[in-house]
Amino acid sequence: MRIVDPFNVEPRSLVIVPGAFNPPTRAHVILARAALEHADAALFTLPSKLPHKEFTGASLEQRAAMLSRITSADERLGTAVADGGLYAEIAHEARESFPDARIQLLCGRDAAERIVNWQYDTPGIVERMLSECELLVAAREGAYEPPVSLRSRIRLLEAPNLDEYSSTRLRELLRGEGNWRELAPEEIVDLIVEIYR
Repeated sequence: MRIVDPFNVEPRSLVIVPGAFNPPTRAHVILARAALEHADAALFTLPSKLPHKEFTGASLEQRAAMLSRITSADERLGTAVADGGLYAEIAHEARESFPDARIQLLCGRDAAERIVNWQYDTPGIVERMLSECELLVAAREGAYEPPVSLRSRIRLLEAPNLDEYSSTRLRELLRGEGNWRELAPEEIVDLIVEIYR
């Protein structure tokens, strides 16, 4: 894990906010700040390779630059690039980079369901991942109901409903005539115009 924009605290507890961030939205920022109720710092983490899709729209470097612009304004937020792309790989890298911190991976309900229900090649990978970190799950198009066997390692995040604030929706509005600026963090509006228009 390579830190691109460090936070300015020594975290005893850390929330990892993994994502493709194509581009980052206000929802990403709102959720990360809500997660700070449970941690000393939050680290937006881009995978250097996407496991299930290609880099389109913005390059890895452009996405890191947008995130760094957002996180540099808050001493409790940071930006990193992970070598791996799967949540389990990102969790392992976070554990290696912050061995003494309590680590939580922040995701939405849809991602939590994919993580828990995916047919992995390696048996027990979810349990191993949850031994290194906890999942902090935000509602997204519905609340998440964790399996009984994993409930002790999965927590639900109280946050406003942000279903309309997706990167996909922002890109759609950029291609059309809609007001995309409502979905974009103010700090990166100029970069979004430069990269996506």
